[in-house]
Amino acid sequence: MPFNIVLIEPEIPNNTGNIGRLALASGSHLHLVKPLGFEINDTRLKRAGLDYWQHLSVTYYENIDEFFNINKTKNMVFLSSHGTKNHWDIPFEDELFLIFGKESVGLPKPLIKKYENQLFKIPLYSEHIRSLNLANAVSVIVYEGLKHIH
Repeated sequence: MPFNIVLIEPEIPNNTGNIGRLALASGSHLHLVKPLGFEINDTRLKRAGLDYWQHLSVTYYENIDEFFNINKTKNMVFLSSHGTKNHWDIPFEDELFLIFGKESVGLPKPLIKKYENQLFKIPLYSEHIRSLNLANAVSVIVYEGLKHIH
């Protein structure tokens, strides 16, 4: 399985549905860390994920502490507009955990501080934008990673 896509407290069901669809298309595993900003049976999630959701490999966690306790030995990188290294410098490998924050505020500040050496960004070339849409950002990273490992 190429990657582990981790969404920490996602808020928008359409984004999560699209990311689920991307996870399935790329052979990746999706990890959803609660609290979610929607119900898992939300019609917008299902619409974005179409009828693929039933085939998706997904794990749910009750909170961020549970996620890190279970996966503490895994190789992880964190994506944030606060990163200082560009995403093309990520050391991609099979099973890598790609950690993304919620749409409104990104990754929690304690994670940014704790994992600053594993923090990457997608470069933006306009001062009129703060970040990319979460589903778009995940797509950029996953397919860049697939290019590196295949």
